[in-house]
Amino acid sequence: MNAQALFAMMVQQGDVVTDRFRDAVRHHPDQTFIRYGEEGRDLSFAAFEAEVATLAAALQEMGLEPDDRVSVFTRNSWIATLAMFAVWEAGAVYAPVNFNYAGRLLAYQLNDTAPRVLITDADLAPAVAAVLDEVSLANIVVHRPLPSDHDHDPAKAALPPALLARPGLHDLAELMRTPRRHRPVTRGAADIANIIYTSGTTGPAKGVVQPFRWINQYTFNSRAFLTAKDTIYCDLPLYHVGGAMFLVAKACWTGCAVSLWDKFSPTRFWDRVRTHRASNAVLLDVMVPWLMSAEPRADDRDNTMMRVHMQPLPARHHEVAQRFGIPFSTAGFGQTESGNGFVALIDQFGEAEAKRPDFRVGHDRAAVLEIARQRGIMVVDGAEPLAKGFMGRPSPLLEAAVLDADDNVLGPDEAGQLAFRPRFPHLLLRSYFNKPDATIKTFSNLWFHTGDAVRRTEDDVYYFIDRMGGFFRVRGENVSSYQVEDLLNTHPDIRATAALPVPAEEGEEEDCAVFIQLVEGCSMTEAELRSFAASVMPRYMTPRHVRFVEALPVTPTNKIEKYKLKQSLLAELAAARAAAETGR
Repeated sequence: MNAQALFAMMVQQGDVVTDRFRDAVRHHPDQTFIRYGEEGRDLSFAAFEAEVATLAAALQEMGLEPDDRVSVFTRNSWIATLAMFAVWEAGAVYAPVNFNYAGRLLAYQLNDTAPRVLITDADLAPAVAAVLDEVSLANIVVHRPLPSDHDHDPAKAALPPALLARPGLHDLAELMRTPRRHRPVTRGAADIANIIYTSGTTGPAKGVVQPFRWINQYTFNSRAFLTAKDTIYCDLPLYHVGGAMFLVAKACWTGCAVSLWDKFSPTRFWDRVRTHRASNAVLLDVMVPWLMSAEPRADDRDNTMMRVHMQPLPARHHEVAQRFGIPFSTAGFGQTESGNGFVALIDQFGEAEAKRPDFRVGHDRAAVLEIARQRGIMVVDGAEPLAKGFMGRPSPLLEAAVLDADDNVLGPDEAGQLAFRPRFPHLLLRSYFNKPDATIKTFSNLWFHTGDAVRRTEDDVYYFIDRMGGFFRVRGENVSSYQVEDLLNTHPDIRATAALPVPAEEGEEEDCAVFIQLVEGCSMTEAELRSFAASVMPRYMTPRHVRFVEALPVTPTNKIEKYKLKQSLLAELAAARAAAETGR
């Protein structure tokens, strides 16, 4: 199937997620849509639609107009899902906030987005109250868990006085108490669905403006393997596209259920899968070694998991699949800006049976392979070794290339920056919100520059090499070296900071290391630095390695030579490991 035919198929399936949601409500209203595992709460498509309509109506009564932004700042995946759909139904833009944010990071994003409404938790209300003097918020909706709710905490039930005194404060439970109907808003492929923030490398974080067709493109290939009998497992945060779009929103196109959880649990993962008969999931980096570290059991394959997407693809992917009876894995490249640029299907069992018939869900092997053939999706044998960084072949919807520093297209096996051009309109981000210069730069020479270094083989298979700029992946989160440095440099005794990634001790991603140059005459211990870091940044952003230096090495133009710092730290860590092994 050529690119034009695939695009026609994608558009025919529906560009707007809310249209697909309403279709699901009409065609199978009583079928289960959301299974909120934290509270054992199951909602059909019709029941969920009634909840969504009530919140959407409440938002419109607050004065919410089409294309207004709504920031959603919550740890509760049910509240995030409800808010996301209600925002879309009201014709507004979903703008989630990382629930680990506080202080400077939180104030920046709220000021940048300028939401008409903020939806948050009582648990996070102190963080909101702390920045009220720095941001403008006309309406704040607070989820205050009831004693029967799993996230109820009596110690955090009382809202801060500064928030209670705020005009435009609303209690979510009160808003939801009286069922209402909203004014439907028609949305199209080019209309804005989301503003999702990604880490800034040389400046503040950037809001990625995504049209509705972006969601369609991002989920198009992966949802092809789903049926209405599948259940998608989601324990990823819904402030990222992986959880919100790739897992939850995707279900609207197939009418299947979503097994929803607030966070990943390595000890309860498989029990959750069995309880909800979940068949599709995403495993990010450290999730894999954590699951594999459990003592093997005779019933490891007694589960309904039929396909997992692993990113980055671990070297042990085949071992994972064989142990837990997962017939297929997928690999690829997903990005907040470009969506699903690459995909590959990994056949982990071949003709062999992965699990007993009573644990099989959805398509059989023949159907999965036929879908891949029709879509032009690369299929590989899981038993055959794959080089590190394997991503598969480009989506036919996008033109992909490896570029040098001057945007010349490089040949096979030459390393350069991955770039995309959409073959059809509204497939990629529209812009970076409020950042025209950054938008122009990333689209220079009519290529979207991903900021990732890759290589391409002669037969058009792509492999990820590294990130080109100042951000890296830590425990599934993008960490910006700029943000780490900016936050630490607010300490009056710190003159300069250099943040950089080093290989993680566990998993395929990275740990954060910082080199600190103090103001002359000042002193600081590592414990003091860590205490300060914990007060100004999320836990995942805090450095794993801390080193104090007399001076940071710089170039003649005063750019910090981070490669020298990284070389010295890697040598030090290698020596320490060698000494530890010798001493055993």
